[in-house]
Amino acid sequence: MRKIVALPGDGIGKTVLPESIKVLEAVGFQAEYINGDIGWDFWCKEGNALPQRTIDLLKEHKIGLFGAITSKPKDAADKELDPSLQGKGYTYFSPIVGLRQKFNLDICIRPCQSFKGNPLNFIRYGAGNTIEEPVVNAVIFRQNTEGLYSGVEWTNPPKVVRDAFETHPKMKSFSHVPNEELAISTRIVTKKASERIIRAAFEYAKSFGYKNVTICEKPNVLRETSGMMFKIGKQIAKEYPDIQLWDTNIDAQMMWLTKNPEIYGVIVAENMFGDIISDGFAGLIGGLGFACSANIGEEVAVFEPTHGSAPKYQELNPSIVNPIAMILSACMMLDHIGEKEKADNIKNAIAKVIEEGKVKTYDMMKLKGGPDVFKQGACTTQEMTEAIIAEL
Repeated sequence: MRKIVALPGDGIGKTVLPESIKVLEAVGFQAEYINGDIGWDFWCKEGNALPQRTIDLLKEHKIGLFGAITSKPKDAADKELDPSLQGKGYTYFSPIVGLRQKFNLDICIRPCQSFKGNPLNFIRYGAGNTIEEPVVNAVIFRQNTEGLYSGVEWTNPPKVVRDAFETHPKMKSFSHVPNEELAISTRIVTKKASERIIRAAFEYAKSFGYKNVTICEKPNVLRETSGMMFKIGKQIAKEYPDIQLWDTNIDAQMMWLTKNPEIYGVIVAENMFGDIISDGFAGLIGGLGFACSANIGEEVAVFEPTHGSAPKYQELNPSIVNPIAMILSACMMLDHIGEKEKADNIKNAIAKVIEEGKVKTYDMMKLKGGPDVFKQGACTTQEMTEAIIAEL
């Protein structure tokens, strides 16, 4: 029997992860779920949000199903650390970022697919004031370990760093800035990682029938880093003559989101740009309650919804949160391990529940979150899960 490392994490992660496991069991997927310690509680108690024992579990079993984490600014994190650990050099670091870097989970895949009947779907005005609801089916490939999120940055940079940067002529504009008033962040892009994610995007397009791959960057300004990605994209595209290569600038792409989102298939971007564009597309399909993702390395893969831990909703009983993003993340896990039929069955069940419109979470009803949403007809988290299982 396959073993899956279950990583509930913080806040609503502890609520939605068990719901996804219920659906996996209902579709006939047999696995043993091994709990992994991760998140804010372990930072506060141990000074480490990603304990070594959890890393060891993923090393052994290769697949993780992840809920959500809470992250707070440095000062707040330090205050919540157990008093016996304070002042001993512990530094909070996001455990999901830690997992990505530890296991080189460099390919992040974020499908953004609209479901017929979802009241949160994007609509626009067409000719003659007609209302159009474009079918959105974009998949964002976000480079997960490099770019602006690589973490190579300084405030009050050491002399050797500043001296190195000042060899670049553009640094002349900052020569008058005192070191203590200067912060530097680097954008790192490598050929190997760019080739890997762009090729993965083309392979995905080929496997799932997409007709175009778009590299969404900013090469007119970020000439070296974005320029490298686009150059590699053109080289790889020659191997896939049936798939068009498009390129867009990130700022223009965000404008075009509401103009013609239905024309885009697979989109590739650096870490920060991929983060931005995937959230933009998620907004067109109903928001983060429907946004799933995969973090895939050469050996280990972790699947997670892209929403946060939403601690303000954690204590609500019954729960109001939408479990669909978590369940769709479980579907991505099934696809990854070769259980495509089971994944498709779950997705079809979700589509039927949404199209029928009898069971809706508070976000689908456009309500402000709170315990009173049930009086207005919203379902509980568990009722949404039960409706999906009933369709299965």
